[in-house]
Amino acid sequence: MTISMYHASTPLFLRMFGNMNQWLDIAVEKKGAVGAEELLGARLAPDMLPLLGQFQRASDTSKGCIARLAGVDAPAMPDTEKTIADVRQRIAKTVEFIKSVPQSAVDGSEEKEVVLKTPNSELKFTGLGYLSGFVLPNFYFHATTAYGILRNQGLPLGKLDYLGRA
Repeated sequence: MTISMYHASTPLFLRMFGNMNQWLDIAVEKKGAVGAEELLGARLAPDMLPLLGQFQRASDTSKGCIARLAGVDAPAMPDTEKTIADVRQRIAKTVEFIKSVPQSAVDGSEEKEVVLKTPNSELKFTGLGYLSGFVLPNFYFHATTAYGILRNQGLPLGKLDYLGRA
């Protein structure tokens, strides 16, 4: 039995965004509204994006993936978030877009050519290589870093908060 490209992407993104929303709930509960907002600027190292940037990159990575695999345009989301409410809204928009793309548009994209243009080059992948070797590691890097920032800032998050409760 093989797994579909849809099932190897969409449910993983949706589950982690649900978990990330719960992390924000815990941040507000433990730090209060003002304290939670201050966490958005926290970072693990000076040369890393702050918490806000980690949420934004997770959004960009997942919506870009689904759009490229399905051959549709991803919604533009400029990085203008400043508050927890803004971050929640971005997550909601990302989830709404991901859910709007039907399984039939993503499945069968294993061999589809995906080209990412960077300022200095182009990265070429097959759909499967893009998903498994670029998107999923990148998405989970940003999710894990967000989790690490929150833990580092004293939030009582545990492994099940990261994994989620099915």
